[in-house]
Amino acid sequence: MTTTLMIEDLLQEVVDRSGSDLHIAAGLPPCIRAGGKLNYLGKDSLSAEDTQRMIFSMLNNNQRKHLEQNWELDCSYGVVGLGRFRVNVYKDKGSYAAALRSLSSKIPTMEQLNLPPIMREIADKPRGLVLVTGPTGSGKTTTLAAMMDYINTTKAEHIITVEDPIEYIYKPVKSFINQRQIGEDTKSFANALRAAMREDPDVILVGEMRDLETIQLAITAAETGHLVFGTLHTSSAAQTVDRMVDVFPPIQQQQIRVQLSSSLVAVFSQTLVARKDPKPGVGSRCLAQEIMIVTPAIANLIREGKTAQMYSAIQTGGQYSMRTMEMALRDLYLNDSISFDQAMTKTSRPEELLRMIGGPPAAKPGIPPTGPARTAQTIVPGRRP
Repeated sequence: MTTTLMIEDLLQEVVDRSGSDLHIAAGLPPCIRAGGKLNYLGKDSLSAEDTQRMIFSMLNNNQRKHLEQNWELDCSYGVVGLGRFRVNVYKDKGSYAAALRSLSSKIPTMEQLNLPPIMREIADKPRGLVLVTGPTGSGKTTTLAAMMDYINTTKAEHIITVEDPIEYIYKPVKSFINQRQIGEDTKSFANALRAAMREDPDVILVGEMRDLETIQLAITAAETGHLVFGTLHTSSAAQTVDRMVDVFPPIQQQQIRVQLSSSLVAVFSQTLVARKDPKPGVGSRCLAQEIMIVTPAIANLIREGKTAQMYSAIQTGGQYSMRTMEMALRDLYLNDSISFDQAMTKTSRPEELLRMIGGPPAAKPGIPPTGPARTAQTIVPGRRP
């Protein structure tokens, strides 16, 4: 790989291919994720000098110092004419490597993301805690950005965001917006949240609820009359409640359950699923989302620590716009938006999903079923299955 290759050249390739991510590491060719799939750019590997030069070209002096001291860094990088990118730099076998996520310069609307109407109703709430959860790369930031943009264009509110790093830049319409970045504008999520309580906010967005103090402050802010949005890396509503409670010592957990039962408004747990037949203009992936609205019955389950019963409550909460992940995957599959195999890879309850869709698709004559539909076999070491 020629040493004159610039990071902007690779980012241009990401944009040209409608990619979502760029990976660079010493000893490997640059790699782009497009349509959910990874593809190398050519066969020439980058050297350690190549990767360090390209990575350091994106950083200011403070960011370089932080990276050299901590060996890891989150930041954002903008290129005029290309857009903004979220950057994570880390060390790999002694050399620097980086993962860059492409960010749209224009915030998509809730309609463009095909978000359910209940999310608009939740964004209109005057107070409470709203959580958007899911694994890395599941679109949490984009979903929250669409909700913030909806508030910005419909209400005169003071919005404070605390992010690591700032990904979408909001242009004030009706609202007054402050965006604070960890490491640039504040030392930590907890510090920013503590200060925000004295900054006359109506809406607070917490980019990630990572620790006990941040979670405690977010709950307190919601209890004291603010609308608070946050994210967690959890895959279901029940798991989200358990995660928030479990970060606290046992002596505090009952108190936190009581606080959550009165402050939590909704949990949206989401994942992105590859489309069966991508078409121009609709994207290569579609959103599957579990929705839990905190009704008095669910608030009681939270207070009593009966999170195992939440799934059943969500199943029967259709009148409140609730749905399980399996319901969302079933609908996408029956609408022919996603394949059977893709649906099965995204569920944590395969038996339930199979029951809901009526079993695996019929195999063609002479062709065995694939993926999760295949009968499991026991493999004995030293013996052919």
